[in-house]
Amino acid sequence: MQDTPAETEISFIDVGVSAAGRRIAMRVRRPEKPLGQPTLVWLGGYRSDMTGTKAVEVERYAIERGAACVRFDYSGHGSSGGAFTDGTISRWLEESLAVIDQAAPGRVVLIGSSMGCWIALRAIQELRRRGDGSRVAGLVLIAPAPDFTAELIEPNLTEAERTSLAERGYFEEPSEYSPEPNIFTRALIEDGRANRVLDGTITTGCPVHILQGMRDPDVPYTHALRLMEHLPSDDVVMTLIRDGDHRLSREEDIAKMKQAIGTMLA
Repeated sequence: MQDTPAETEISFIDVGVSAAGRRIAMRVRRPEKPLGQPTLVWLGGYRSDMTGTKAVEVERYAIERGAACVRFDYSGHGSSGGAFTDGTISRWLEESLAVIDQAAPGRVVLIGSSMGCWIALRAIQELRRRGDGSRVAGLVLIAPAPDFTAELIEPNLTEAERTSLAERGYFEEPSEYSPEPNIFTRALIEDGRANRVLDGTITTGCPVHILQGMRDPDVPYTHALRLMEHLPSDDVVMTLIRDGDHRLSREEDIAKMKQAIGTMLA
């Protein structure tokens, strides 16, 4: 991989009002000579921030291709304000749409990772609802985890976790990616039910490329296959990576991600 370009400066936008207001941090990179390509918008995963390997590589690729790129942190993540435990899919979706409207007002390619894929699918639904669906030129979904609260967490809760949710409003579990435990709140799980996308046909109106590791311990590849079944009217390509894990951050995985993005830009 090439040397990392100079870090893009952080800018902020305010989302929400009064007690629900939070400051969202963004890194927006615009090309010196715009070529009229869609803006690449990175949508990170649960507890991930915009400094992660894949997010930085998306920006690097945008620079190579002469495209604009937007990275940002959801509230409670990275450089953004707000408490992580206040986070829900609805809240992070509101922030994502605000960033897209503010920093990428033209056509976009949405690139989601894990939970970010769920946010991307909901964002397209909301854009289509308000008549802006044609702004999305393509969708790249990496280890997609739509509906993960209802499909992957709730059915596997232990009795102790159910008790903790009822009595404390959250439960914790060890994280493979951080010394701090993952926290899942009752609000996140209840809000997740209201944001389900795997309960009917999903129409994106754009090409979709799914990248999924077959050794993903967090989101089984059968979940990605199920998502594909809910996209019957779209041009969908799926790349199954036989030895790929959930992060898909190896050099060969990054190359596949860039190839998928390049197809959308072309």
